[in-house]
Amino acid sequence: MIEINKNKIEKIADVNRKLLIELPDKTKVPIIGQGTWYLGEKSNDRAREMAALKLGIELGMTLIDTAEMYGSGRSETLVGEAIKGIRDSVFLVSKVYPHNSGLNNIFSSCENSLKRFGTDHLNLYLLHWRGNVPLEETIEGMEKLKKQGKILRWGVSNFDTEDMEELLECEDGSNCVTNQVLYHLGSRGIEFDLLPWQRLHKMPIMAYCPVAQGGSLRTQLLKDSTVKKIAENHSVKPLQIILAWCMRSRNIIAIPKASQAEHVLENAEAASIVLSESELDELDKVFSRPTRKVGLDIV
Repeated sequence: MIEINKNKIEKIADVNRKLLIELPDKTKVPIIGQGTWYLGEKSNDRAREMAALKLGIELGMTLIDTAEMYGSGRSETLVGEAIKGIRDSVFLVSKVYPHNSGLNNIFSSCENSLKRFGTDHLNLYLLHWRGNVPLEETIEGMEKLKKQGKILRWGVSNFDTEDMEELLECEDGSNCVTNQVLYHLGSRGIEFDLLPWQRLHKMPIMAYCPVAQGGSLRTQLLKDSTVKKIAENHSVKPLQIILAWCMRSRNIIAIPKASQAEHVLENAEAASIVLSESELDELDKVFSRPTRKVGLDIV
């Protein structure tokens, strides 16, 4: 565990507390939060992961995203322990499985998540991806959960443009506040139609895997000469440039995962990196904007 000067933590936190995005209901949330995929699955890692989450909160990354799917609820339990005593300072997000999003299961699924968190409400509840349950039924369940006070707002995840258009045609579909999708420098497909559509409807994107999931693509991004050169210009790491790029427009919520304090600190610092127009142009030349519709990337 690294030692981080308290003054440094507060300085970074002060910057991040001011970098906010407004949801359709006027609620303001940080542009950078914390993802938790794969966290809570190994008991030997629990103390380290807990410390990482708590540090992230201290650094102003108070939006925490998880799901009932992650570790079969173990991620939610870990988050619940990490926010104990500071629940009101956290914007808590979880996701329901598609097969649990109908009226027969959504209420028990939500209640089980709340028990694991040790709280009485979620700030945001998402449909994890689209399944066989009719959208109208899921929306009805979400709206009832809102009336019960179990969730304050709801959204979706892994929805493409046609899905979003269909959603808004449903009764109360316009109450959706966000769509969480994969988005990073090496996966820019949403820029062709989904991202403009969401901006038109004043509904921010929440970007998962904003520095790409581990593997060859992430390695390619981190080793790219242009990314490395820009990182050197800012005296930061390539990963921080990739993350800063995702948040460049200040209207996307990035939720990078970090299970170690060092990486949490790097993520928190990335939010304040401002890339110049020339640097953005250089990155566009290497990682081109889409010129046609492509299928939504999902991991």
